[in-house]
Amino acid sequence: MEVVEDVVIVGAGISGLTTSLGLHRLGIRSLVLESFDSLRITGFGLSLWTNAWRALDAIGIGDCLRQQHVTLLGSVLFSRISGLQMSERSYRDKGKQGDQEVRCVKRNLLLEALASELPSGTIRFSSKVVSIEESGYLKLVHLADGTILKAKVLVGCDGVNSVVAKWLGFKKPVFSERSVVRGCANFKSSHGFEPITMQHFGNGVRSGAAPCDDKSVYWFFGWSPSSQEKELEKNPAQLKKYILPKLGKVQDEIRAVIENTELDAFVSSPVRYRHPWELLWGNISKGGVCVAGDALHPMTPDIGQGGCAALEDGVVLARCLGEALLKNWRQEIRDKDEERKEECKRIEMGLRNYASERKWRSIDLIITSYVFYLIQEIDGKIISFLRNKFFSPILPWLLLKKADFDCGKLKSP
Repeated sequence: MEVVEDVVIVGAGISGLTTSLGLHRLGIRSLVLESFDSLRITGFGLSLWTNAWRALDAIGIGDCLRQQHVTLLGSVLFSRISGLQMSERSYRDKGKQGDQEVRCVKRNLLLEALASELPSGTIRFSSKVVSIEESGYLKLVHLADGTILKAKVLVGCDGVNSVVAKWLGFKKPVFSERSVVRGCANFKSSHGFEPITMQHFGNGVRSGAAPCDDKSVYWFFGWSPSSQEKELEKNPAQLKKYILPKLGKVQDEIRAVIENTELDAFVSSPVRYRHPWELLWGNISKGGVCVAGDALHPMTPDIGQGGCAALEDGVVLARCLGEALLKNWRQEIRDKDEERKEECKRIEMGLRNYASERKWRSIDLIITSYVFYLIQEIDGKIISFLRNKFFSPILPWLLLKKADFDCGKLKSP
């Protein structure tokens, strides 16, 4: 007997699990394929801004995560050259959509919270997708172990090297010539950090730190490595030795955070992004196939919106698919073929609606993050002066402005 899955999601990351949970809340089953043998719960954190918390509330896990993480009250920017403060910004300002909300969340807790709400058997581990083909109204998903799955809807949430994005015609994301090292230091007792984000800029290097809770602090270090320095990414011990003197004039407590981070908590990765015009002219969806998260909009991390946008994607995609798969249509259907054609049309329209809703938001975030990246990268006395005097003070304001966004509820009003 032929077994057909309504929705197959490739990738158990933020966007994949959010989409699956959103569908589950609507009463729609999905199957999530993960190439690893467990959740990829690496030990670093990520900033979740106001828009992300609205998405988390939409799928019902916002309060759970709020209890585990402190609210950040603002940000302070420093020069890593002089050590002097350049600007300060409160996160308590109201936006057009209401109060602002910012927390630094441990990635493992976010993924575990999403996965724990899914029915048993939703995530299939050790399931690497190697190819995709069409068979009538179905998509045949070929796995590395020889398994072939049949799906009415195929969603690619499989990151920057997405097999699904490639099938849709997207090019491989571009390397920005920049790398980011992330880590999370855990303390036995209270670390004593204020609930603020501290960032340091200068000479093409950007670093920062923020508390996740009373006993853990997330930090990052971004720079443009030479060909020789890229080899350090494979050796956490050498990477740690390299980073510490490169921090510049940062506070002693920031330096101590990195010194106290366990080597297995160092995560280094090259920064990649997608050209925005690819989203303008490319296929975010085609038939019963679409992409979300980093498979759709990989961006530089300079505005902290990668994970937030992935959460937005999941909510919007679940809503659009729910409207397509749960639509109460009462016209008489003469046979199964006609019924399948009608369902295919509704699915295709639902994914088109998703693509239309996410296209310009994604383009906006990609461009904004890349402009921020360029401003930080360019050197020279004049540029540095302009960056310190004009750009730095407006940076936190722009971050809050991009976060002042509501992707909506799971069901249309």
